[in-house]
Amino acid sequence: MRRGLIGLACTVGAHCAWAGSLNYCQGQVEPGAAVQDRLIQVAGVVKSELERSGQTLALVARSGLALQRFDHRYSHAGVSLKASPNTPWSVRQLYYACDEQRPRIFDQGMSGFVLGANDPAEGYVSIVLLPAEAASTLERAALDEIRAVQLLGATYSANAYAFGLRYQNCNQWLAELLASAWGGAWTAADDARDQAQQWLKAEGYAPSVFDLGWRPLVWLAGLLPWLHTDDHPSEDLARAQFRVSMPQSLAAFVHHRWPEATHIELCYTALHIVVHQGWEPIAPGCLPADGDTVLALQKP
Repeated sequence: MRRGLIGLACTVGAHCAWAGSLNYCQGQVEPGAAVQDRLIQVAGVVKSELERSGQTLALVARSGLALQRFDHRYSHAGVSLKASPNTPWSVRQLYYACDEQRPRIFDQGMSGFVLGANDPAEGYVSIVLLPAEAASTLERAALDEIRAVQLLGATYSANAYAFGLRYQNCNQWLAELLASAWGGAWTAADDARDQAQQWLKAEGYAPSVFDLGWRPLVWLAGLLPWLHTDDHPSEDLARAQFRVSMPQSLAAFVHHRWPEATHIELCYTALHIVVHQGWEPIAPGCLPADGDTVLALQKP
């Protein structure tokens, strides 16, 4: 997740490394020129794959937080639109505006989206391509400025309960956008978010489960900025778990609903980019498998 996102990772000894939780909005160190050049090259490959697909829309996600403990590679997702009012293949997404202390809808160029990765040494980008009818319906919804804002929650929480209205995280906004597009007629009603969540429940959407493994960590989470516990069901808190919309749960929902949807995954290191076709994930360490395309990174 972009601005204000808190990582959901715990280190040995049960000390939480909720990444950036205390100082995210106090500014971040800009990556060096070599790293920026590398990530811009990655963004160029992503856009080339999108162009080659022949589609006009894709669901995209990037890695960026230490979520491996919870078996999550991706933290932040949005919808990439060839017809974006910003630049082609910009990503429409929710982000937290630190200066304004509120969530916003933001159209970000693909280079900026990839540059938002937390670990420039090794990262991953996911592209989900939809069947034509589903893509067309979602494209109309995603380009609808009124709908995008109507589905925007007033208060941000990185671990927002997937079926709650008190808070919202970036992936939850995307989930509700999918529901508003695919759930039938949509009207700009005050309960648009509730309607979207009811549709997701009815269609069997299963949010990601973060099992903290130790109940005091739930209490600790409630003390940190951008993390909240007062929207989660009491039974989840008793189990020391959060149910949250994440890129992994969104991709699984899309793949289940449309088995013909296709997936492209890219990863990068300091030396190369790997392009992988299919739903089986790339091996950790950005290790290519048979059939993958490996591209050497150009030195700046």
